[in-house]
Amino acid sequence: MEILVLGAGLMGRAIAFDLYNYSNFDEIVIADKDKKNLELTKKFLKTKEIKYLKLDIEKTKNLKKYFKNFDIIISALPYKYNFMLAKTAVETKTHFLDLGGNNDIVKKELGLFNKAKSSGVTVIPDCGLAPGLTSVITKDIVEQMDYVDYVKLRVGGLPQKPKPPLKYQIVFSPYGLINEYVEDAIILDHGKILKKRSMTELETLYFPKPFYELEAFLTSGGCSTLPYTFREKIGYLDYKTIRYKGHCEKFKVLLDLGFAFEEKIKIGKQVITPRDFFSTILIKNLPANEKDVVLLKVFAGGIKNGKKLKIEYSMIDYYDEKNHITSMMRTTGFPVSITAQMIEQGIIKENGVLCSEKIIPCKPFFDELKKRNIIIKKFIKNEFESCA
Repeated sequence: MEILVLGAGLMGRAIAFDLYNYSNFDEIVIADKDKKNLELTKKFLKTKEIKYLKLDIEKTKNLKKYFKNFDIIISALPYKYNFMLAKTAVETKTHFLDLGGNNDIVKKELGLFNKAKSSGVTVIPDCGLAPGLTSVITKDIVEQMDYVDYVKLRVGGLPQKPKPPLKYQIVFSPYGLINEYVEDAIILDHGKILKKRSMTELETLYFPKPFYELEAFLTSGGCSTLPYTFREKIGYLDYKTIRYKGHCEKFKVLLDLGFAFEEKIKIGKQVITPRDFFSTILIKNLPANEKDVVLLKVFAGGIKNGKKLKIEYSMIDYYDEKNHITSMMRTTGFPVSITAQMIEQGIIKENGVLCSEKIIPCKPFFDELKKRNIIIKKFIKNEFESCA
């Protein structure tokens, strides 16, 4: 089988790295419109077995011509392209996976279900970290319980050595970060799908040394389809992003001042959007590609065989010193690569448009993560015991 990775940025490189080291694809191709990105990826991967393709999906008149040459397409491009790419993949009978990032785009992709199914195609949006890995954890919780009272998803990518003022570094597109902070968060509350403002409901979380006390707050995108999928099986579900203490207050001030507005404004002779300006400033002034860590905690409670149980999942994943891969690259890129390999191996066979929580088998998925030293610890206790 042949596979094409669209996007030679950080996530695309991580996906290609994992495919090269773990998969049995006959051909792996990575494409990007930027020749420099391709050259950097080639230098990073250090192999002649992966092929490189200069491709601008916005300017290519016949994208289908390229898609027809592959069995599976993985998009590591900005989420705004995902529906168009998924639609093209269905038309060319090519399996398609992406990293998600926007609830509205995923909803449009789900509308392709019947066409994908009749074409014998599998489309899986939201295959990254959150949603993606967290979606499979949620599925694992539901499969263990007769009824789930609550699921609280907490995830954050952080610099190992935070620097003021925001104690944050660029680990993916600043546009994606801003989107998570300004779009509404989706909550499942006992059968009702609610929307709440992001960067609200601030809470304190505790991790082992050297992190100790951190903060978490509601953000958009992390729940994605989970509230709809598990509407009848989970009472309450939400998603919050983990940051160092003080980040939320400082960043929210900038948003309240309008730095994320998308309406064009005129400054002198230049016409710009505040969001473009803000993104540029973040890229210029925040650290990038320094040693990072991804922290995850998932809290759940429910009933099994008449007994009330509490479940806690935790993960602390560090920058890969040997291969120079950030933890955000690992925990976002490797899950989608694993999912593609499950299609290639026939483990995932169902066709249609299905998100991670509906189609990815939990144990094989966690086993594959473990092979890559992404360790998710799980604790199960009765209602009156601590999971710590």
